[in-house]
Amino acid sequence: MRPVRPARLSVVTAVATVAALTAVTGCTEKSDGKSGGAGSVRVTATDDACRVSKTKLSAGHVELAIENKGSKVTEVYLLFPDDRIVSERENIGPGTKQRLTAEVKAGSYEIACKPGMKGDGIRQKVTVAGGTTAKRDPRLDKAVAGYRSYVQAQADETLPEVKVFTDAVRKGDLAAAKKAYADSRIGWERTEPVAESFGNIDPKVDVREDGLADDQDPEKDWTGWHRLERALWKDKKIGAREKALATRLDKDLLDWQRRVGRAEITPTSMANGAKELLDEVATGKVTGEEERYSHTDLVDFKANVEGAEKAYQLLKPVAAEQDPKLAKELDKQFAALDELLEKYREGGAGSYRFTSYDKLGKADTKELADGVNALAEPLSKLAAAVAKAK
Repeated sequence: MRPVRPARLSVVTAVATVAALTAVTGCTEKSDGKSGGAGSVRVTATDDACRVSKTKLSAGHVELAIENKGSKVTEVYLLFPDDRIVSERENIGPGTKQRLTAEVKAGSYEIACKPGMKGDGIRQKVTVAGGTTAKRDPRLDKAVAGYRSYVQAQADETLPEVKVFTDAVRKGDLAAAKKAYADSRIGWERTEPVAESFGNIDPKVDVREDGLADDQDPEKDWTGWHRLERALWKDKKIGAREKALATRLDKDLLDWQRRVGRAEITPTSMANGAKELLDEVATGKVTGEEERYSHTDLVDFKANVEGAEKAYQLLKPVAAEQDPKLAKELDKQFAALDELLEKYREGGAGSYRFTSYDKLGKADTKELADGVNALAEPLSKLAAAVAKAK
């Protein structure tokens, strides 16, 4: 769950921010939100209400037809009772509509609207009954198994990279810590929607200062990568507090690694997660806000795109059969964005060194935003295509 983050006050970022917002809102649906069959639920979000057209649903695929009639950007979540995320759609602009397709089992859930993209949201309880009547395409079971292996491998491979970073912090080695910082985040960025689905891990390891709750003290309550990023690049010092935070980061990410294997993963959550990764790029990386001190945004950018592309490739056999035109467009746009990012890679093929984001000009950031926009629009349709498979 990403907070609204104030943009950096620079001409470059202003251009990128406008383009990024276009990327987010450009993929909204033009429909009236009334179609979608028996599994469709109309969700009307305003600044002070979250109305749903029905609260009793049947297990299987459920489509939320969302309309934001408020004055604030909002986000809508389908949540388990313990606040784990089934699926979500962020950055829904005023006056726009979006669709969210999810797969649910029998049980109790909540639909939450978050005006301003803050707080716990305005919630409505919904009940899902029955079982899934249609058998899932075995290719989708294979895709889920492949993706589960992928996210576990990313978590397993992240911990040694994090230890290189945190060891350097504990030793007080500023230069070594800076060098290891970006690499320590790659696996997390590739699989962030799965990590966020747990609810309480992301705020511990990846929150920015402006994402803290109003009652949290940045000096006492702020933990994770970005707190250390500020110490390394802005404060330019490592003290006892930072060394303690490095050890806490190790522990929190070990918790993440142990829990990844128990994550709820479905074909539609994979597709929605791929879209969420593009939203991460649009609202954090393209604007330069994610890594505002280290300027390693393009490393995160590349990792987000790789994670989205992995989910798509696993789902592609089914998606291409259900919607050949969509698969062709996704192939084209992923290739175009990958090629664009190669312009900024330093150190040759396979290197994860990219140009410092503060070195990019207005034309560069606009080109990146346009590339994200071109991919985000067709990617927002992937879940619906996958849900058609029998």
